[in-house]
Amino acid sequence: MVQFASDTDPIVQPDSLSDAGAAAPVTREAVLGAFLRAHRERLAPADVGLPPGRRRRTPGLRREEVAQLAGLSATWVTWLEQGRPVALSARALASLAAALRLSRAERAYLFELAGRRDPQQAGGEAVPAAVMASVHAIRGPAYLLDRQWNALTWNAAAAELFIGWLDGDSQERNLLRAMFVSAPLQALVEDWPHRAGRLVAEFRAHSIRHADDAPMRALIEGLMAESPAFRAAWLSQDVEDREGGRRGFRHPALGALQFEQLTLWPAAAPGLMLVMLLPA
Repeated sequence: MVQFASDTDPIVQPDSLSDAGAAAPVTREAVLGAFLRAHRERLAPADVGLPPGRRRRTPGLRREEVAQLAGLSATWVTWLEQGRPVALSARALASLAAALRLSRAERAYLFELAGRRDPQQAGGEAVPAAVMASVHAIRGPAYLLDRQWNALTWNAAAAELFIGWLDGDSQERNLLRAMFVSAPLQALVEDWPHRAGRLVAEFRAHSIRHADDAPMRALIEGLMAESPAFRAAWLSQDVEDREGGRRGFRHPALGALQFEQLTLWPAAAPGLMLVMLLPA
């Protein structure tokens, strides 16, 4: 079956078949619609404080009830479930998530499908105690970064290694800033020009998810004004995935050191990065 938003805009349902029997293409809108419908049908009126009303022919809430709970138009909710390309605001999505009693993971999935940033995630992310403790349970150098790459915690091995950043004498705990304004850290890092440029490319890929955050903008704008090297790297528009690999250091007390870097995203705090260095 094909739904039409207009005479020229066919919206194909994900379970429909073409005349030739082939599966129709699945769009992001169709997946979003199926997700919303499934969660609507899982809720009973009593779950959301509504009276049961008349006997229902289908399970779960009616679209009109979801619309009422979310403060949205019933037509709008219907179009969303049908997979029509409806413009979605973050505020409307948040209302839908609340109306459907979505969990944190379900809410994140909803916003990802809609291609919107969740306003609930705009502030700093709470750090579970177990995640903090895990850093100190690691034998090699390890540290935990927030979304602006500020170091939240680090172990003794990291403090010993990262002079000019995580040692007791340094006042700069942001990895990106330290890489460009800390002379001791620049001297420590082997092949600093390449590593610094790579770090900026990785940060660009990471920061696009939070481009509207005021702290993120302030960090980038401040470094643009303060460091010509950062400015040149940022304006190059290079983008790289955050990858591991060999990391070399020239430590004034420990000598030449080689590590394999591993970056993890804790499931309990996916906005944070746990970075560890394993002996190479």
